[in-house]
Amino acid sequence: MKKLLTLLFLFSAVAIFSQHNLNGKITGKDNTPLEGVNIYYDGTTISTVSDAYGEFSIKYEPNANSILVISLLGYQTEYLSGLDASKPLNIKMKISENELKEVVVKNNNEFTRAQKLKLFREYFLGKTSNAKSAIITNEDDIKFNYDKKNLLFTASSDKPLVIINPALGYKINFELVIFEVSFNRFSINSLDAFKNFYGGVSRFEEIDNSAKVLKKREKTFQGSQIQFFRNLADAEWEAKKFLLFKGKYIQDPTKCFKITKEGDFAKVELIDQDKSGNTNLNSKKIVAVYNLIFDKKEASKITFETNSFYIYKYGNNSNIEDILFSGKISEKRVGDMLPLNYGIE
Repeated sequence: MKKLLTLLFLFSAVAIFSQHNLNGKITGKDNTPLEGVNIYYDGTTISTVSDAYGEFSIKYEPNANSILVISLLGYQTEYLSGLDASKPLNIKMKISENELKEVVVKNNNEFTRAQKLKLFREYFLGKTSNAKSAIITNEDDIKFNYDKKNLLFTASSDKPLVIINPALGYKINFELVIFEVSFNRFSINSLDAFKNFYGGVSRFEEIDNSAKVLKKREKTFQGSQIQFFRNLADAEWEAKKFLLFKGKYIQDPTKCFKITKEGDFAKVELIDQDKSGNTNLNSKKIVAVYNLIFDKKEASKITFETNSFYIYKYGNNSNIEDILFSGKISEKRVGDMLPLNYGIE
């Protein structure tokens, strides 16, 4: 898990190459070719499967900085980055160990599985109209634990969660790596939660592209984190998109961010601000705090705990753990998740 989180959250240097195909071969025990292995870029619709010889070919886009996931039931999932398309990949998968993850928790039988599922759906799928229509088809595979001493609720699954989202026309296979909800007292009620976090890798399959669904996707994209970062990279600020505020005063983004375009990605540097009298910046970790208004009505807050970061081709960024959202933009969870490559060929 530590290896995956490092890949998810830490930036690795990216060189600019023209687009190629990435080719490889996947084998198992005794170098036996593995057929039907899922190969995909995390969070996208870009995927393929290995053939009877264990061989595969997939589009190569280094500037997207997306993790290549190699997954097959019964084997340990592989997470690859920093790949070189000029060299074929030879991947040997290891058989997964059957770990007993179900944890027996004493003295907290107050909470039923139905209550735990309700909390999980709320913090994983979300509470929007899109999220409410989404269904996790294999909820029985989810295991829960409540650490009463630390007031920490966690969830895990040995199998990818299969999510059908009819509102957005996608089937999502989500390999859950971490899910945590912290409470300020012994409770299963979301009103008593003060912090939550989830992470993993996902593969999208389109199941519906009707006009109604396409319209819903575009509406969901508007005001999303991915749109914000794409606009920030391109220095696109306007009332119908995002406006930047400090408190109630509108800001000139060119005096807040220095954007340097480098091919398909952009380097963002925060310009030093006057921190005097700003209680939001008392923490040594916090570099800047801004308010965001989307389409003159959706209010959010963004907190930067880094001086600089990179935004890649799809709108994903290098410092996801150091850029925190609250307000309207943070309400969109897996139930409103679009592929990273949405709107980009």
